[in-house]
Amino acid sequence: MKRFLVLLLSLVTMFGLVACNSETGGSKGGKEDDTLKIGISLPSATHGWMGALIDSAEKQAKALKESDGIEYVMTNAADPNKQANDVDDLIAQDVDVIVMLPIESAALSPVGQKVKDAGIPLVIVDRELENDAATVVVKGDNEGIGVNAGKYFVEKLNGKGKVVEITGPPSSVTEQRGAGFKEAMESTDIEVVASQSGDFSTEKSLEVMQNILQAHPEIDAVFTQDDGMALGVLQAIKEAGRKDIQFVTGAGGGKAVFEDIKENGLITATFLYSPTMVEDAVKIAADIAKGNKPAESMVVKEATQVTKDNVDEFYDSESKF
Repeated sequence: MKRFLVLLLSLVTMFGLVACNSETGGSKGGKEDDTLKIGISLPSATHGWMGALIDSAEKQAKALKESDGIEYVMTNAADPNKQANDVDDLIAQDVDVIVMLPIESAALSPVGQKVKDAGIPLVIVDRELENDAATVVVKGDNEGIGVNAGKYFVEKLNGKGKVVEITGPPSSVTEQRGAGFKEAMESTDIEVVASQSGDFSTEKSLEVMQNILQAHPEIDAVFTQDDGMALGVLQAIKEAGRKDIQFVTGAGGGKAVFEDIKENGLITATFLYSPTMVEDAVKIAADIAKGNKPAESMVVKEATQVTKDNVDEFYDSESKF
């Protein structure tokens, strides 16, 4: 009888331990283990500024995986609907933090709210949302790009002339760059005779500028909100054989634009908006995933003016952008 009781007690103890292990085996949030995971949602691109940004994001995510064991899931979308679905999938995967560069500010704002409602920290890159869903925003100084460009135009044109503005698609980036440009030229005799969207595309900007050149026989300078668009504008001007245009400016810091500046081409200035800003966003996401509170909710990268005088400081012949 005594041996039977000892055996019975042993069995009860064993089952109790199994039950305890079953209850504590899963990690917080229903995950199988304690591995941290970052979700990254970006537009799709294979070249240019966005292509370089995507490369930078993956490079930084891989580095964090190797150094800290933080997993990542990266998605790319060609349109807002696809990006919204991508983010829904990341929420369903119960990632610890999401990094997102919205294709369009307005269209992706409700998606950002979904992320916030799910209790997932959100790091926004470049284009801001129209609500307060973001935990941290990492961006270039878009207004600063516009203001610095406007000041450059006032100086180079002595406060008078006819200029063209080639903008990006509807987003906070486009609005802030345009507002800064116009603000800096207030109280001058500089007139913006045409302002049209080039969709941050070299090809689209070429087409748009061709039409503008036909409509306006006299143009003194062109402000483009993106280096890729500046290259399209430059091609249109060359093909039209126009000699009245004194200079073109860009924004971003692309290698081809730096080369035109170095060679005393028609592009005489650009304003830095480096795609490597996404590396900061991924690093911040990793810190948040570890449980650290972000040092600041807004990180703004300086819009340094690059001209013939300082282009050699920034030019990199190996750059993909």
